[in-house]
Amino acid sequence: MSDPNYQIEIAVETTYIEHQSIPEEDRYVFAYTITIENVGSIAAQLISRHWIITDAAQHVQEVRGEGVVGEQPDLAPGESFTYTSAAMIETPVGTMHGSYQMIAKDGTEFEAPIAAFRLSIPNVLH
Repeated sequence: MSDPNYQIEIAVETTYIEHQSIPEEDRYVFAYTITIENVGSIAAQLISRHWIITDAAQHVQEVRGEGVVGEQPDLAPGESFTYTSAAMIETPVGTMHGSYQMIAKDGTEFEAPIAAFRLSIPNVLH
């Protein structure tokens, strides 16, 4: 299905940011730390991102933009890049998923999918 030369692995960790959240105003802020690793055989650069953020009430936010945290990291085979960003939703639980648009050093454009992950305040069962 996908070419082994163009392989990006993505790991995600999330944290609820209590001091920036205001539950009484339906404001829940989450930080997410992402590690992007080039496990392919060709260097590639992250050009842009596309996120779909869905809260428990099925409100959807779609975010597109250049790079991540103001950067468009170049990743040689075996290299990784880690960054932290944040999302705000209106419910205590939600999900995010999306993709990074990449371009390899040989000019090949490809997508690195980001599997859905949960945004959840501690001790909430769903």
